[in-house]
Amino acid sequence: MKKLEVHFLGGSGTVTGSKFYLNTEEVKILVDCGLFQGLKELRRQNWEPLPVDVSAIDYVLLTHGHLDHCGYLPLLVRHGFRGKILGTAPTLEIARIILEDSAKIQEEEAEKANKEAYSKHDPALPLYTEEDAAFTLNFFEQIEEGEKLSLSEHCDARFFYNGHIIGSTYIEIDLYGKRLVFSGDVGRQEDELLNPPKQPEWADYLFVESTYGDRQHPDEDVAYILTDLIRETLSKRGTLIIPSFAVERLQSLMYQLWKLYKKNRIPNIPIFVDSPMGNNVLEVFKDFPSWHKLTPEEYRNMCNHITLVSSYAETWETIDDTRPKIVIAGSGMVTGGRVLTYIKQLGDMDTTTILLVGFQAEETRGRNLLEGATELKIYGKYVPIKAKLYHLESLSAHADQGELLTWMGSIKNIPEKVFLVHGEQEAMEVYKKKIEEQFNWNCHIPKMHEVVEILL
Repeated sequence: MKKLEVHFLGGSGTVTGSKFYLNTEEVKILVDCGLFQGLKELRRQNWEPLPVDVSAIDYVLLTHGHLDHCGYLPLLVRHGFRGKILGTAPTLEIARIILEDSAKIQEEEAEKANKEAYSKHDPALPLYTEEDAAFTLNFFEQIEEGEKLSLSEHCDARFFYNGHIIGSTYIEIDLYGKRLVFSGDVGRQEDELLNPPKQPEWADYLFVESTYGDRQHPDEDVAYILTDLIRETLSKRGTLIIPSFAVERLQSLMYQLWKLYKKNRIPNIPIFVDSPMGNNVLEVFKDFPSWHKLTPEEYRNMCNHITLVSSYAETWETIDDTRPKIVIAGSGMVTGGRVLTYIKQLGDMDTTTILLVGFQAEETRGRNLLEGATELKIYGKYVPIKAKLYHLESLSAHADQGELLTWMGSIKNIPEKVFLVHGEQEAMEVYKKKIEEQFNWNCHIPKMHEVVEILL
C-alpha cells in the first residue's frame, strides 16, 4: 500500500491561485502553479514561500496558461524548483506571454508606486522581474495532447483538450493503479472559437473546478446586446469600454464584433484593442490553427477590421480620439493593465459605458463595479464612476453548472472522492449538493493548505 499526500496550496475556497501538490515517495508533482488575485489576504500569500520543499518537485503540469494557473512559476523557480514544466505547445506559449506581461506590469507598478509614493512599502518591489520570467522559460517542455507520458515507474500522465482557452486541457494522472483527474478550467459546450471539451471516462479521484457551480449562464442574445450598446454609444458619442482577459475572451469579442459588422448589424465604428498581451495571443491563434475554429481567412479579416494599439502613447491617442468608439483592453476583472487608464480618464463621464464580461472575483474592481461602486481606487487615487455599467455573463469561457455536470457525466465508475476546487465557497456548497443529488458521489470541499492522505 502506497501513500499519496495531496496539498491544496491554492484554488481552494477561492477561484484563484490554483496549486495542487502531489507528494509520493516515488514522484512529486505540482498541478498548476497560479498566482493569487483579488482579496488582499490572498494576494499576500504570493509573497510567502510555499509550505513544501519546492526543490524536491519533479514536475509542474499546467492545465492552461492563465495567470491564476501559471503566474507563480517564476517564484517557484526562484525558490529552488529545477524540474520540468509540462504543457501543450499553445499553453506554454500563452504562459510565456502572460509571465512576461505580468513581470513587466509588476515592475512598472512598483516603479510608479515609488515615484508617486502611494505604496506602504519603501521601496515597493515587484513580485518578480522580467529576468525571473525569462529564466523560468528554460524549464518549459511541450507535450502532445493525448500522449501518454511516463513521469516515474508507477506514474503516467495524459493531457486532454477541454476548451476554455487555446491550449487548455484536463489532466489524467495514473498513479499506482489509481486515476486522478484534474479538470483545470472546463470550457463551454458551445463556443464561438473553440470546440467542446473532451470528457473523462474514468476517475478514482476527481478534482473539478466549480467557478459557476451554483448557476447556469443566462440565455442572452449576445449579438443583440452588443448591437444595442453600440447604438447607444453612437447616439451618446461616447466610449464603450470592455475590460477583457487577453486570452480567448478578447479574441472572442473581436470575432463577435467583426461578425456584426460583416452582417451590417453595426456601422463601421472604430474598434481599438489595447492589450499588448492580447495582441501577442492573436499570434498564438495564427500559429496553432488546429486548436480553434477560425479559418486563416476569417482570422485575417477580423484582424484587419480592428485597430491594435501597441504603445502607451497610442493609448492616450485613443483616449483623446473624440469619435464614438469601442475599446477592448486588459484586464478582465479590472485588476490591472491598460483598462485602468481608460477608466481613470473616461469613467467619470456619463457618455461612457463599461461592459463587464464574465466572472468577477471577490474584491476585484470588476466585482466592486458590479456591486454598485461609485468610485474606484486606481493608482492610489479614487476615481468617480458615472459610466453606465452592463454585465454579460454568457461570454464566459467557464462551463456553467449544467455543462460541468455534463462533462463529469461521462465518467463510467463511481469516484472514491470528488474534490471541489477553483470556486467561491457558496458556489461550491451548491455544486456539492447538486453532485450528491444527481450522482450520489462522495464530495469534499478542501480548505486552503489542507493536506489529504490517499492510500493507493
